[in-house]
Amino acid sequence: MTNRRNFLKSAGLAGAATLAAPAVVRAQAPIKWRMQTYAGAPLRQFVTQPFVDAFNKAANGEMEIELFFADQIVPTGELFRALQAGTIDAVHSDDDSMAAPVEVAVFGGYFPFATRSILDVPVLFQQYGLSEIWRDAYAKAGGVVWLSAAGQDPCHFNTKNPIRSLADLQGLRLYTFPTAGRFLTQFGVVPVSIPYEDAEVAVQTGELDGMSWSGITEDYTVGWANVTNYFTTNNISGAWIGSWFANEKKWADLPEHLKQLYMSCMEASHTFRNQWYWGGEAKLRATGDKLELTTVPAAEWAQVEAAALKFWDEIAAESELKAKVVQIFKDYNAVINKAGFPYANG
Repeated sequence: MTNRRNFLKSAGLAGAATLAAPAVVRAQAPIKWRMQTYAGAPLRQFVTQPFVDAFNKAANGEMEIELFFADQIVPTGELFRALQAGTIDAVHSDDDSMAAPVEVAVFGGYFPFATRSILDVPVLFQQYGLSEIWRDAYAKAGGVVWLSAAGQDPCHFNTKNPIRSLADLQGLRLYTFPTAGRFLTQFGVVPVSIPYEDAEVAVQTGELDGMSWSGITEDYTVGWANVTNYFTTNNISGAWIGSWFANEKKWADLPEHLKQLYMSCMEASHTFRNQWYWGGEAKLRATGDKLELTTVPAAEWAQVEAAALKFWDEIAAESELKAKVVQIFKDYNAVINKAGFPYANG
């Protein structure tokens, strides 16, 4: 009985102490990441911001991503190194523009005629094995994790003067991607590399004759349709191949549920861009009032398509891995050519 009284007394004192001094619950500080996109300020709200907004809301205070636009923290050409060093934590860009030191970088952005439409990109990555190839390539480079690739707009020409024949390409100073520029030089194009935000002014000052960077949706969205006069309906690629990357250590340190949330929001953002670009390309060609449409005749444009196949073989000869990727493009294009584009009836 004495022992029971002592126990109750002790328990009562402990309980009183607990009530008198309640535990202080401290909120854990959110994980904070800095992300830079290839896109300038007007464009980022459509191509990258939807992901950031969705993730930050769903993370419920556990993690916050701050988004920076093109060249805001580092120049686009230094994105890989900055991501690898941890200067930034995540990137949305194409491999080509960010100068990724991997063999597959040449295929990012606009690899000539590798795709015909925006949905070709996820099909190539998910059904034809490009995801595994990209993931392994960045794992070997170290410090950067490749997460996903998605399609965006096709690569056309918007210029001050009309392009109605291949001869009109001669001497054109165009803002374009590294690999696209390398391909287009054989037709007399002079590729110009400048910061994204400077391209519009460069057209106004005469430094540029136009851009071979995007489809018509971007031309109107970012203001390029205000400084150029013509849009050429022929393209050199049906879709931009862009990817999402993270610093390797930062990604490894994320809790699994945040990794899953990140991937889910990212994939949802791919769907948003699909409809935004696809619908914009049609609507602005049909109803846009700033750019006059011009076309190089199909028989003449066939020379560019033939040159692309030769370009593919030149790239394939550079390494076994590049040859593997080029073969995937050939296999896929054989399928869609046989099916009829876009998949003929009857």
